[in-house]
Amino acid sequence: MEKIAGVRTRKPINWSDMTFSVVNYTLLTILLIITIYPFYYIFIYSISDSFQAQSGVFLWPAGFSLESYRATLQLNGLQEAAVVSVLRTIVGTILTVLCCSFFAYLITKREMPLRKLIYRFVLITMYFNAGFIPWYLTMKAYGLQNNFLLYVLPTALSGFNIILIKTFIEQLPPALEESAKIDGAGYFTIFTRVIFPLSTPIIATIAVFAALGQWNTWFDNFFLVENPNLQTLQLVLYNFLNQSNSISSMSAAEMTNSAEVRTMTPQSIQMTITMLVTLPIVVVYPMLQRFFVKGIMMGAVKG
Repeated sequence: MEKIAGVRTRKPINWSDMTFSVVNYTLLTILLIITIYPFYYIFIYSISDSFQAQSGVFLWPAGFSLESYRATLQLNGLQEAAVVSVLRTIVGTILTVLCCSFFAYLITKREMPLRKLIYRFVLITMYFNAGFIPWYLTMKAYGLQNNFLLYVLPTALSGFNIILIKTFIEQLPPALEESAKIDGAGYFTIFTRVIFPLSTPIIATIAVFAALGQWNTWFDNFFLVENPNLQTLQLVLYNFLNQSNSISSMSAAEMTNSAEVRTMTPQSIQMTITMLVTLPIVVVYPMLQRFFVKGIMMGAVKG
């Protein structure tokens, strides 16, 4: 309502703005549902009765059963594998953040010998990959077979992460570093006291990338680790999933001797494993999400 010369008049409706808002909110709502529903579907399937769920679930669980969670959580070595995965994620993420950030800071220094050549080598690693066999032979040559360092050392440096951090650091005001040098600070002190604290957005972004990669990876464990005490959670669950698939193909006589087959199906086990593996990341990601967009945008403005 608008008041003109003591008379109230109704503000005309802007139909174009209203149409845009309706269409915009409708599309965003549809996109939200498309994004969230798959995860919701996995959740309701995992808590449904295994055999009732085979006929389909949509909005509500088909029956209710936590048998698949019980069987999965009681796997031999699951607790030890979870500890290994958590340690791998924490140590690997910290090492990746520290190594990539300090390396990126060094190649921003013009006085560093062969700075441009080293940076070009970093770029090359983003476009060329030697393949599985050279990777396998290299890891064995370095003595990383059946070694926890296999999980964290090869990922300590990443070309993509280094480029993002380097670009972010170059956008910081040079006066900050110059004033620290006047006070007698060296490169390491400047990095730890000035550069690193100011790079929180991009550091949080790199931490998310590194944590996701470490948590989801099982490839190196599968090919280079035979020690059961070093198995990761993902590999244990992968083996259990293969076992459930093989059990489901047994004959009827064999199936009667398996209590697990009578209470679970491979589909319910797949959904349960997906929930167990995804849930930790779903919990951690929102804590760092507020840094994520700012860091990825500021670290990608110029290369």
